[in-house]
Amino acid sequence: MSDPEALKRDAAAKALSFVEDGMRLGLGTGSTAKHFVDLLAERVAGGLKVVGVPTSEVTRAQAERLKVPLTTLDETPELDLTIDGADEIDPALNLIKGGGGALLREKIVAAASARMIVIADASKQVPALGRFPLPIEVNMFGLEATRRAIAGVLAAAGCPAALTVRNKPDGHVFVTDGGHIILDAACGRIADPAALAARLHAVPGVVEHGLFIGLASFAIIASPGGAEVVGRV
Repeated sequence: MSDPEALKRDAAAKALSFVEDGMRLGLGTGSTAKHFVDLLAERVAGGLKVVGVPTSEVTRAQAERLKVPLTTLDETPELDLTIDGADEIDPALNLIKGGGGALLREKIVAAASARMIVIADASKQVPALGRFPLPIEVNMFGLEATRRAIAGVLAAAGCPAALTVRNKPDGHVFVTDGGHIILDAACGRIADPAALAARLHAVPGVVEHGLFIGLASFAIIASPGGAEVVGRV
């Protein structure tokens, strides 16, 4: 593995030490979470009894292929622990997530969990959120009206940003598992993530956004020196 992938796997391996027999787990989406599901499957094959709720169809397919038992939030509405990655992590453990397009399900699952562990390599730590474009999931109906309203909210929050419809590598518009599209906002720096999160939620047409405020219990950050816990366990 390349060094970045090795670091992601180190963070995932340390997170696995917090998983106990009988737990109900939220299974994240993205390159770091993928390592966690791989390692979890090895433990399941060895006898660990857990059940997971995947946060995307990609994670569902991976878990099914590796024979990790799955459930849904309708069947199991309260989870013990969610393990997921992040695109950015600030010192207060606020996050930007959604680079993989699964932010809606990721946030629903995280909110249904008693604890959320964020796993990442050290490059994801930032002094202030916003360097990574903020994903905003929107309904296709009334897109231009919604885009203008979001642009106004961003400007009022002190981070006017270009809003770009996310496309797939083949040039077609990216559509989320929920059937929505994503506007990526190049904010640069978000001075007050909690205030911006509340303002975005108030915009009709916004389904969800990638600001995860107060959801992470602690983070496991991997660097060449090892994987360390950040925050209170």
